[in-house]
Amino acid sequence: MTIDIWSDVACPFCYIGKRHLEAALAQFPQAENVEVAWHSFELNPDAQKDYKEDHYTLLASKYGMTREQAQANSARVADAGKAVGIDFKFDDMVSTNTFNAHRLIQLAARHGKQDEVEELLFKAMFTEGKHVGDTATLESIATEAGIDAGEMLKGTEFTGEVRQDEAQAQELGIRGVPFFVFDRKYAISGAQPVSVFNDTLQKVWDESHPQIIQPAGGDANACADGVCNV
Repeated sequence: MTIDIWSDVACPFCYIGKRHLEAALAQFPQAENVEVAWHSFELNPDAQKDYKEDHYTLLASKYGMTREQAQANSARVADAGKAVGIDFKFDDMVSTNTFNAHRLIQLAARHGKQDEVEELLFKAMFTEGKHVGDTATLESIATEAGIDAGEMLKGTEFTGEVRQDEAQAQELGIRGVPFFVFDRKYAISGAQPVSVFNDTLQKVWDESHPQIIQPAGGDANACADGVCNV
């Protein structure tokens, strides 16, 4: 089974959704047969690398709310994070452009370390207050995952792969993340409860691996190779 995930490291619900999927996979008997692939999606492609304003001011400006409302909304997200073991620290969050982070994720896929790099990027963004638009930060994250990203980050490598993911998201009608696609047949939009992931995993698995029920007496009332048992 394959699970394709469109996500942005600047999306707190993508981090929560990752935890929900992990919890469901931990309960899924066939988890070892599940392959997860992360795909690029920029929530704000026009974002600047550096901002003078903090997270709450930018959030308030984007959604036309007061700073106090932005803080209240963020507090609710933080509470949802605590339920799955994530310590969101929005006071320290550094808002930035995530394009180069997505290029790093594409590089990580080549090394089979996408999930590890995704986790490190989410952690850096939301709990460590690091600047994930900064080259030095991305190099440090890559090194922690055992990847050399120095030369890649200096150039434009994997730009095409990022754009291809984003184009595919448009074709699929994806307007928000996280967005999970199971075996290219079923989709989950948003950080749905673990039970939704549980049900979808089982449904997709059952459809691709139908059970064969055979009576204890053998092949009764069945045909095979031109011979029928009646």
